[in-house]
Amino acid sequence: MIPLAAPAPEIDRPPIDRPAVLAALRARLARLDRSAPAGEAVPLCPAIDQALPWGGLARAALHEVLAAEPGAAAGFCALLLARSRGSVLWIAPEPDAWPPGLARFGLSPAELVLVQARRQVDGLWAMEEALRCPGVAGALLALPGEVDLTAARRLQLAAEAGGGLGLLLRPDAAEAAASVALTRWRVGALAGAGGAHDLGDPRWSLELLRCRGGRPRRWEVTWRPAAERLDEDAAERLDTEDDAERLEEDAAERLDTGDGAERADMDDVTAAGGPARPARLRPPGAQVAPRHRPDAAPRHGPDAAPRAPRRAAR
Repeated sequence: MIPLAAPAPEIDRPPIDRPAVLAALRARLARLDRSAPAGEAVPLCPAIDQALPWGGLARAALHEVLAAEPGAAAGFCALLLARSRGSVLWIAPEPDAWPPGLARFGLSPAELVLVQARRQVDGLWAMEEALRCPGVAGALLALPGEVDLTAARRLQLAAEAGGGLGLLLRPDAAEAAASVALTRWRVGALAGAGGAHDLGDPRWSLELLRCRGGRPRRWEVTWRPAAERLDEDAAERLDTEDDAERLEEDAAERLDTGDGAERADMDDVTAAGGPARPARLRPPGAQVAPRHRPDAAPRHGPDAAPRAPRRAAR
């Protein structure tokens, strides 16, 4: 006889947490949906957030920043990474990022990891691995030149898989090549409002060159380090209000011009033989006094001017 094996003891398995599994599946599907980046958008300021289709800078996506002024562009990128709220990587060929300076824009040194990649291929690899990691909130790659579409596409897919914010920081070129990035910005510096020994709060010129689902725009903003707030300049807001007022005035002027044209048409009808003003009636037997012209010579009396001889009839 063949001995039968003893039945395996039953193992008590914990019950499946169905809500947690469903939440994980929803998050995974949202990351796979490339048309709508997953996660809450990174806020900038109300004026810029209203102009972006996502109500801010979209996460789980790649964005390009062209540095018209290197210091201003670095500060803007530090602000974006700080508002991604988590551990971030700053990848560059040289360790030129200064953590105490970046802390002025809200980026804590405790959450910043500096990576030195002298070769571009190494930097692209580090950027892709960082964006693919769910524990990384954002990553920046500083490149001295262009990046090919294949490498940029891999970075975009990695950002969609990890859900973090990806930034490509490049020098401002005359003609930027095509890219798969969701947005493209040009950042320049503006004169501060301070004096000779205090330059005041940083002021930037933010130009949205390309936006998927949006339109190009330009803003002049000021970063308030004490309040950690990005404000649109008052002059920029006044210009927008003045433009609206000018539009209303132009519309009112067009209406007035239309009424004036109607009045001009009525005058033309009258001059062409149309209905004129009614003549004033005189009672019967009334005499009309001749009009006195001081410069005209009298027709009768000793002072009358001699008449010219009439021509003889032929």
